[in-house]
Amino acid sequence: MFERFTKAARETVIGAQERARLLGHETIGTEHTLFSLVAAENGAVREAFRGAAGEVDETYVREAIIRHVGDRSEAAEIADRDAEDAAALKSIGIDLDAVRAAIEENFGAGTLRLPRPAPKRKGIFGRLTPAAAGHRPFSARNKKVLELSLREAIRLKHNFIAPEHIALGILREGQGLAMLILAERGVDFDLARERLTQSLNTPAA
Repeated sequence: MFERFTKAARETVIGAQERARLLGHETIGTEHTLFSLVAAENGAVREAFRGAAGEVDETYVREAIIRHVGDRSEAAEIADRDAEDAAALKSIGIDLDAVRAAIEENFGAGTLRLPRPAPKRKGIFGRLTPAAAGHRPFSARNKKVLELSLREAIRLKHNFIAPEHIALGILREGQGLAMLILAERGVDFDLARERLTQSLNTPAA
């Protein structure tokens, strides 16, 4: 099946994996595929998914994913811990920002930055977990979306799979978090299908 994917469709799949990794999510869901689709340069999918409440762009999708699933990245965890520490210290009259500023003024900028710890190794051979090593599986629902993108290409009598076919696969699957994110933006699914089909059938200039 993947030999039919255009370069842009392959970049969509790779982008979904990368976006899941950046958010610290161990499974690549339909929401990560949507995130990758709307980040594409040509903007055909983004335009097709324009909803009553506005554009479905990269910023909107990222914020929606975090709202529903959370940001589990290392940076977000550190920020959460810092906020908790600052609140605890403030409750006893210590302003953490003022303390940091004073230390950096006396000892130089970046004094408080600690070196990153080495990754934790597991087992006698020190193997990393698949997620830590960079491998993230696609969710069953997202695998279905990719399968349905092929069916959409066959239905339209296309011998290739483009990002628009993947977007049609999301609409046809109809149940994932990507669909909820689109519904929250007031996307008309029938109109989106029409726009995606038209984009696929319009020859490139």
